[in-house]
Amino acid sequence: MLELRELVKHYPAVGGETVRAVDGVSLKVETGEMVALYGPSGSGKTTLLLMVATLLTPTAGAVLIGGRDISSLSEREASRFRLSELGFIRQSFDLLPGVTALDNTVLKLLKAMRWRDAQREVAPLLERLGLGERLHHRAETLSMGERQRVMIARALSTNPGMLLADEPTGSLDTQRGREVLELLRGLCHERGVAVVLVSHDPMAAHYADRVLGLRDGKLADHEPDPARSHEGARADGRVDGQTVVGTDGRMVERVSIDGG
Repeated sequence: MLELRELVKHYPAVGGETVRAVDGVSLKVETGEMVALYGPSGSGKTTLLLMVATLLTPTAGAVLIGGRDISSLSEREASRFRLSELGFIRQSFDLLPGVTALDNTVLKLLKAMRWRDAQREVAPLLERLGLGERLHHRAETLSMGERQRVMIARALSTNPGMLLADEPTGSLDTQRGREVLELLRGLCHERGVAVVLVSHDPMAAHYADRVLGLRDGKLADHEPDPARSHEGARADGRVDGQTVVGTDGRMVERVSIDGG
């Protein structure tokens, strides 16, 4: 589904230096696979996502989705791609105040169908995400976890093949974060969507099919053992026998989803 070929994004800096935000990243993500990019702030995670979303133009390299190079699309083509073929869950909750959860969800569909038809289209998805009783509640009355679910529903409303998530648990407590990650993982496998999420939250890495470390714009040289389960959490906040790639490329013990 997604292939990055030596993707590069450099910025000029004061004094003639160059900021290497993304520095030669190559990666493949298959249909129905959830991949987590794990690293600290400033490691290049969001910059990489923005290039996949055609919101930033690469300095070099290519972004291929379904074999098509989207890194060279025109502005109009890129806008059409984002609208119909891509779901993007951003860090900020871009919900319209005074507007219901249902009507916040239909926004991507309004170019293709009438409002009422769009509402009928997305209502089952909101119910699947546990918002069946909150369809007609205004955005500002929803909890943080409910707002994140509305964002997920909007991203999935056009049945995209690719879903990007930028720090999807960043504004949530441990329990709500875990619920959102479980939903993303389930929807990824049920719908055959390729998911790339970026995070510095160890809990996010726990739910992915693959976890890759990212530091200074480069992927880590090694990946963790993909044979993982969601069990083994201990009361002290660790998970027995599970590892994740650290941002320096070394294997470190995974933090429990229950221990915060």
